[in-house]
Amino acid sequence: MEKISESKIEPMKQLLEKFYSAFQNLDAGEMVSCYHDEIVFRDPAFGELRGSRAGNMWKMLCASQKGKDFQVIFSDISVEGEVGKVHWEAFYTFGKSGRKIHNKIDATFKFKEGKIIEHVDQFNLHRWAGQALGMTGYVIGWTSYFRDKLNKQTNGILDRFEGEGD
Repeated sequence: MEKISESKIEPMKQLLEKFYSAFQNLDAGEMVSCYHDEIVFRDPAFGELRGSRAGNMWKMLCASQKGKDFQVIFSDISVEGEVGKVHWEAFYTFGKSGRKIHNKIDATFKFKEGKIIEHVDQFNLHRWAGQALGMTGYVIGWTSYFRDKLNKQTNGILDRFEGEGD
């Protein structure tokens, strides 16, 4: 494997720092500016989102958390070859249940033309479900049924958010 020079790695690290600093400030516009037009985003809650839909997800999430107890911390930014990694944690109150959430996420990134082309967030959905929904989440949060239902629900909320922009 060809070693990528530090002069190429540093801008990718700075891009990830910019993305998460913007997230801490709930600045979705700045976050989306880090994404390539052909971005592919994946996580357990939304499944796969492409292009502007991925950016709109961040716009929706940031808008929904303004003025609330939302907090993001990030650490361990690294870039090896063409892959970036960041560990981040989110602290917030889950709207439907009012329960406190502390979600630990490991993100991986790929880059193209100085932007993020692929972003994958991985977290323990069963753990999150237990925090968000209590006993029901602990019982069913590990199942594909729960994941599929959650993906349908989150994408429906995103559909409505995108429709409001028309």
